[in-house]
Amino acid sequence: MYRNGVQGRYKQTMDSYDASESTPRQSTSSRPEDYFIGATFLQKRLESVRKQTSFVPTPPRRKIPHCSLLQEDVDLQKVAFLLHKQWTLYSLTPLYKFSYSNLKEYSRLLNAFIVAEKQKGLAVEVGEDFNIKVIFSTLLGIKGTQRDPEAFLVQILSKSQLPSENRESKVLWTGWFCCIFGDSLLETVSEDFTCLPLFLANGTESNTAIIGTWFQKTFDCYFSPLAINAFNLSWMAAMWTACKMDHYVATTEFLWSVPCSPQSLDISYAIHPEDAKALWDSVHKTPGEVTQEEVDLFMDCLYSHFHRHFKIHLSATRLVRVSTSVASAHTDGKIKILCHKYLIGVLAYLTELAIFQIE
Repeated sequence: MYRNGVQGRYKQTMDSYDASESTPRQSTSSRPEDYFIGATFLQKRLESVRKQTSFVPTPPRRKIPHCSLLQEDVDLQKVAFLLHKQWTLYSLTPLYKFSYSNLKEYSRLLNAFIVAEKQKGLAVEVGEDFNIKVIFSTLLGIKGTQRDPEAFLVQILSKSQLPSENRESKVLWTGWFCCIFGDSLLETVSEDFTCLPLFLANGTESNTAIIGTWFQKTFDCYFSPLAINAFNLSWMAAMWTACKMDHYVATTEFLWSVPCSPQSLDISYAIHPEDAKALWDSVHKTPGEVTQEEVDLFMDCLYSHFHRHFKIHLSATRLVRVSTSVASAHTDGKIKILCHKYLIGVLAYLTELAIFQIE
């Protein structure tokens, strides 16, 4: 039924995850997450909320992402800027005393902080002219409901030494904060907090660490790397395959990891997107929704087809990456969004995962 390809290749194992892992591990390396430590006031408050709230398991069903959910005031140029880039995911506790009216001031303060961190021991005056520029700006329209706080973007730009008329700024680092259908978190905090539980970064880890440290010190918040386990990757595969596309821009591809010593074996399974959609349609029985039973059946059909052709039991391996025409995601918390029509749907699920990690 499927046009497919299989490729086995060896690569050195760089990271180890447990298949049931829902939060990333900590280590003693100098990665961004090593800077994002320490119990904040909000974390302690969330602990009290957690004690009053029963554990909520993964919903047995979700809505299929709908296209064109962007608000009318969305900046399409900024949306285009967010697409086709690889973002590293983090969850973020609510920001204390954050104000959208102070974005220009935040730009100046973060600019000075970055320079001070890169020039440790040197006095830095706020507003002094350096070779970088920090810009805070809102991402209007990127929200699920009117109640969701506005998303905002932070960029580090390099300043050209050329005359002003010939200047072209290069983007060195980008990060953005958003909350899509975040009611479950919004209901637990007071008005002093701004809830933007999903943070996405593109750029060097050193810049991510410095900027994360400034946010933690300034807004009493806490960042955690957001890994995506195999269970949630399966949901992504099903929901994104279910999306109706005007045209497909990428092959539907799955990557499984086979643990072995001293190296790991990766199995890549590529399917024509129309065949993947036909398979989904054959197991899908609930209009407008995706159920856990359908996700399991969809993946089981892929396993059975693969075993029939290659005599390999994929159920004994670990799913580490899913790629579709909507988006691609990796278990180490990397995401690339390809289709603007389903941007809100992709972000809604990532927001759900981020909130679950916070709670």
